[in-house]
Order: sequence, then C-alpha cells, then structure tokens
Amino acid sequence: MLEIKVDQNGEYTVCRPVGELDAFTVGQFREALTELGGSRRLVIDLSGVPFLDSAGLGALIGGVRRAREAGGDVAVYGARPAVARLLHTTGFDRVASVSESENDAAKALADSP
Repeated sequence: MLEIKVDQNGEYTVCRPVGELDAFTVGQFREALTELGGSRRLVIDLSGVPFLDSAGLGALIGGVRRAREAGGDVAVYGARPAVARLLHTTGFDRVASVSESENDAAKALADSP
C-alpha cells in the first residue's frame, strides 16, 4: 500500500510518497504527480520509499517531464541508500536534482531557470 502526502511550503510543493513504489502502486503515484503537474516547483521526498522499481522510476521521469513541459521543475531528496543507488545507476540524477535534504532540494529548484 502506498500513501501520498502533499504539503504546500510557500515557494514549492512537497510530495511525500510512503511505501513501495512498484508496479502495484505506481498508478496511484503517477496520478498524484499528474495532479501536481501545475506546481511550478515540486519537491519529492523519497525518505518513506524503501523500494523503487522500474515502474516507479518511469513515473518519476514522467513527472519531471510533465512539470518541465508546464514550465516548472522537480527535485528529489531523501532517498534511502538502495533507492539512491538506483537513481544514480540509471542516470536519473542527471535528469533531475537528487539531494539529501529538503533544503538542498529547494535550493536546487531556486537555482534552476
């Protein structure tokens, strides 16, 4: 089961999925990212995600693409070691900013054009 929390922090929106992001839960996550697509600056907190498979990675990439098409941007932070390794190995960290803290992610968004 996946729970998705969304908070508004003045300058950006924070999306906090809690649970595994896999083929069984990715639809719910993709739907949440679509609804947040209008957010100019979106920060995704992956600290509550113990497992991420290719479906979850695809949803993340799709969310980044939709946000950028709408003139916004996305930054990710808080990935656990296994998830961070996947983001690095697949090159996701070259597609979007991957940080350790929310402050670093917010700074990366503020520095983006």
